[in-house]
Amino acid sequence: MSSPVLLNLLRCSRSSVTKSLLTGRSAQHTCTAPGQVGGAGNKGVGVRFVSGAVSVRPVTWDSFGIWDDRIEEPVLLPSSIRYGKPNPQVSLSRVGAASVLGLRNQNEDRLRVARIHDDLQFYAVFDGHGGPHAAQYCYTFMEKHIRDALEEEDDLEKVLKKAFLDVDKALHTHLSYFNNRSFLNAGTTATVAMLRGGVELVVGSVGDSRAILSRGGGALKLSRDHTPDQKDERKRVKRSGGFVTWNSAGVAHVNGRLAMTRSIGDFHLKTSGVIAEPETRRVTLRHDTDSFLALTTDGINFLLSDQEICDVINKYQDPTEAAEAISQQALQYGSEDNSTIIVVPLAAWGKHQSSPIVYSMSRSFASSGRWA
Repeated sequence: MSSPVLLNLLRCSRSSVTKSLLTGRSAQHTCTAPGQVGGAGNKGVGVRFVSGAVSVRPVTWDSFGIWDDRIEEPVLLPSSIRYGKPNPQVSLSRVGAASVLGLRNQNEDRLRVARIHDDLQFYAVFDGHGGPHAAQYCYTFMEKHIRDALEEEDDLEKVLKKAFLDVDKALHTHLSYFNNRSFLNAGTTATVAMLRGGVELVVGSVGDSRAILSRGGGALKLSRDHTPDQKDERKRVKRSGGFVTWNSAGVAHVNGRLAMTRSIGDFHLKTSGVIAEPETRRVTLRHDTDSFLALTTDGINFLLSDQEICDVINKYQDPTEAAEAISQQALQYGSEDNSTIIVVPLAAWGKHQSSPIVYSMSRSFASSGRWA
């Protein structure tokens, strides 16, 4: 799409694309860009004809990247020009989140949503263990370390790797001030997502919290659980001098103490192969199929599959209601842990239907073994 055509299209939808434009009920108010055939005479609803170098081809609104009429968001102009299609700006006020205590004495989970700058957003969940110290520190300072890394690097995968390692070092210094060795045993998972230009999504993760993208109604996992069950993770632990044991419920632990192989903190296990370096993944969002991004802690994802999480969320029109429903669903399925979730609505929010949810009694028994 040429820049003049794109700019004209963006001018016609300066702040948002209205519902009447999507449904075609007010075709007389539709703008026609140079090189396009449009207006009330078109038979196809929501269709434009864009002229290429050789021929004229029909293009649906979805292929332009127009988002569902339930979520009317402003267009990010620089990003739209860069990618050649309108890209929506996700409003932080629309992001849903929930965190419940479960049967624990305190909530060691933390979540954070922030705007780094106009076209870059930051979402994160931290699941603490051994006390809330590590999760609280990441909640407070991870954003700062990301901002610092952005001053030196533009590649978001490299930014996240640097920020994770830097916050891990800073946490060690911070906890050492208390002169209490037990504080150094505190740790946390970290699953951080950064969305740039409404299109570029990069996820970095350590531990067993998850990032899930709903694409076409299906669940696309963007992170991997770092547990001793993973062959490559277990090899690193053993190569570093650590060992792996399994408890009575069949859950693997590093040195019999930690059920994950990557984390921020857990300094007593650093020499046993537990590392803070995240695995990262980059995804280009598809406005016609990507409904939402969900970040969850294991109080949720141990009881609900990725697809079940997507199905439950797709039943709701409001992201906050969806997040609350997921956390309550985990409790109903027998979760004893803190349960935290962030739901970030994307361009196709509300577009895909969910499948029926079936309750399984076996979940309660599984959860009892998990948190014993």
